[in-house]
Amino acid sequence: MTLVLPDGYQYIAASLLSAAWVIVWQIVRIGSARKAAGIPYPQLYAENAQLKENPAALRYNCVQRCHQNTLETIPLILISTLITGLKYPHFAAATSFFWVLTRIAYTIGYSTGVPEKASYSTQANEDFMFVDIEL
Repeated sequence: MTLVLPDGYQYIAASLLSAAWVIVWQIVRIGSARKAAGIPYPQLYAENAQLKENPAALRYNCVQRCHQNTLETIPLILISTLITGLKYPHFAAATSFFWVLTRIAYTIGYSTGVPEKASYSTQANEDFMFVDIEL
């Protein structure tokens, strides 16, 4: 049995590779925020006492939570993009890349330590994730 990928499927790989780079970028941001907040390894989040003592600890928690949220959603994005791309490769690549762009905006907004700053990009993320899944 031979699997023949449709024309344009290479764009799927490019869009998913860009998602991987967003994850790497988030990891770098976590390292910087962890250092600034003084949160030791292997502690995943700042404790309540640390949040009261150090404003950078809240920012660290937000950066860490943003990355965790990306890791929670990426399997669904990968699978839905790969499957949708078998019939609609250009559309799947475009929606995946749009998800990457909104994830960047979400990361920047949420990482400020004021989670409400991520609200518009969060809604766009959710809207386009379901468009990709429904196909």
